Amino acid sequence: MTSLINSGITPDAQLSAELLATAQRSKLSPAKQPMAAQIAGVQTLLEPDLLRLNGVLRAELASDVDLIGEIGEYLIAAGGKRLRPMLVLLTARALGAGPKNLEHSASLAAIVELIHTATLLHDDVVDESDQRRNRKTANALWGNAASVLVGDFLYSRAFQMMVRLQDMRVMDILANTTNAIAEGEVLQLIHKRDPAVSQAQYFEVIKRKTAVLFEAACRLGAHGMGANSTVEQALADFGLNLGFAFQIADDLLDYTGDADVIGKNIGDDLAEGKSTLPIIFAAARAEAEDAEFLERALKNGDRDALTELIRILRSTDAIDASLEVAREYSAAAIAALDVLPQSQERDALVALANYSTARNN
Repeated sequence: MTSLINSGITPDAQLSAELLATAQRSKLSPAKQPMAAQIAGVQTLLEPDLLRLNGVLRAELASDVDLIGEIGEYLIAAGGKRLRPMLVLLTARALGAGPKNLEHSASLAAIVELIHTATLLHDDVVDESDQRRNRKTANALWGNAASVLVGDFLYSRAFQMMVRLQDMRVMDILANTTNAIAEGEVLQLIHKRDPAVSQAQYFEVIKRKTAVLFEAACRLGAHGMGANSTVEQALADFGLNLGFAFQIADDLLDYTGDADVIGKNIGDDLAEGKSTLPIIFAAARAEAEDAEFLERALKNGDRDALTELIRILRSTDAIDASLEVAREYSAAAIAALDVLPQSQERDALVALANYSTARNN
């Protein structure tokens, strides 16, 4: 199933009905293990692959320009979920990858992680962020210029790796993906401090800036295993829907999370004037006085308004409504996995889909 956002449908009754109907067609039963245990299980399953991935990343970040190596090592040491490269690896494994395939998949996974890390470096500069994963951002430590330029290095290194693979399909997938990511960031900039942002505009932003890289990761894993077009598209649909679920949940954490747990400041989206799904829902449902408060807070980037804004989000059920949409996308992602045979890797993909909306960081 392709995401309904492609057809411009927003998450109202039509979206909910079709996503839930798709989810109900899935033969996968709900996960029974606690979420933390499921994710730990995924990491254990992929432990050899993730170690190989880190080795590839360190090798590719080598440079005779000392600052590049210094910032690169800082970024690797920061860890992170490695969710996008995990999708490449799990997809390949679910399709029967052997040792030779896994070496190739590690290269594809590293390319995806380099692109993702480059976007984070650039995002932190644009958003003037000073904290990520409970550590100072690179721009806070080395300055904006160094962060932007090292981000450019990561992008160019990723494309050098693609050329080495001598696979035009990989180049095509990732060239289109990086272009869409850049467009998404510009769209988000255009909509900054705009309280009139629509659901359709919001979903177009998160599709380009987040979901397309999830989609590409799964497509690459399938392509690397020579999957037919039907299987490749189904796994790409899994990634796209997972990306939507993940980003909606991430936007919710800016109002419901714990700064010490999520590793960044609460209220950053508000301070940056980002109109995310909970804000859009609340603005449409709030009484006139509260709606005007939301508009002023967003236009001014007023972090001091956070407590009152959260009250409005809760009173309008905007948080629960947004979470429900995220869960519907997660369910649609799981339904797309019907093309895969039962395996530990398929179970791991299901666990990641469930994690996307149940996480606290």
